[in-house]
Amino acid sequence: MADDFLGQRGWRNFLQLPAPDAQIRLGLNSELMTLHADRNGYLDLRVANPGLEPGWHTLTVQGPSTSADHTGSADEHTEALPLEVLVVDPQATFGIISDIDDTVIATFLPRSLIAAWNSFVRTEQARQSVPGMARMYQRLLADHPEAPVIYVSTGAWNTYPFLTRFLARHGYPRGPLLLTDWGPTNTGWFRSGPEHKRAALRELTRDFPRIRWVLVGDDGQHDVELYTELDEGRPGQVRAIAIRELSPAQQILAHGAASALEPGSRSARSRGSAPLVRAPDGDRLYPKLRDALAATDPIQ
Repeated sequence: MADDFLGQRGWRNFLQLPAPDAQIRLGLNSELMTLHADRNGYLDLRVANPGLEPGWHTLTVQGPSTSADHTGSADEHTEALPLEVLVVDPQATFGIISDIDDTVIATFLPRSLIAAWNSFVRTEQARQSVPGMARMYQRLLADHPEAPVIYVSTGAWNTYPFLTRFLARHGYPRGPLLLTDWGPTNTGWFRSGPEHKRAALRELTRDFPRIRWVLVGDDGQHDVELYTELDEGRPGQVRAIAIRELSPAQQILAHGAASALEPGSRSARSRGSAPLVRAPDGDRLYPKLRDALAATDPIQ
C-alpha cells in the first residue's frame, strides 16, 4: 500500500545500490533482449518499437542473480519484474516538460543543508505540493489528452519510487521521470544539474520533432535560462514557457538571495519567440498560460 510509505524517512531512498556493467534481460512482447548496463548501472539505449500502441505498457526486466550460489553464469537472472514504459503517440503535437523541485514539490533546493534535511530526514507525508500545479496540468491535458508529460529533474534516481508516489498522491499526471546519478562517481557527486537538464531537453526535441512543448519551471534555479536557450536553438518547438515565481523567503532558501536567480532573464527573452508567463502558483499561472496558448498559432 502506498500509505505504508508516508512515514518513511527520505534516507531510505538512498539504500539502493547500482549494478555496474550488469547483464539485463528485457521482455518486449514475445521477444527477450539481452542488454548491458553502463559502468554506473544505467540502461540508456534505443530499442525499436515492435508494434506497441501509443500509451503505457508493462514490459518485464530481469537483473543478474545475487543468490549465494550464484556461479557467474550469464543465464542466472532474477525473476521478471514489471517495467512501465510510455509509447508517445506519433501524431501528438502538444507536450509538457516539467521541472520538479520547487515547481511541483516545495523542496527549497539547492541549498545543501535544507536539501539534505528534505531528502534524508523528512517523511514522505511531510513533503508539500506547490498549490495549483496539479490542477494546471490536468486542465492542459483536458484539451490535449494524447499529450506526453515528461518530468526532468536534477534529483537522484534513488528518489524515483518516492517521486512517483508523490505525483500520484497529489493528482499530477503520470509521466516518465528523467533523473540524475548520485554517489561517488564522476556523474554523481560532480554532476552538473543544468547540463543534465540541457541534454534532456535537446534529446526530447530531437526525438519528437512534431511536438511543440510547454516548458514549466521556476525562477529559483536555471529554468528560465535553459528554456530560453532551447527556444532559441529549436525554433518552433517551444509553444510556451510557464515559470512559477518563488517568494523572497523561498528565493533565499533556494539560492541565498531574496531576488530571482536570473534577474536578467526577462530581457533575455527577446532571444526567443515563445511567450513566457509567470505567477507564484498553478492557479494563477494557468489563466496566463491558457491565454498565451490561445494567442499562438495552432499546429497545422
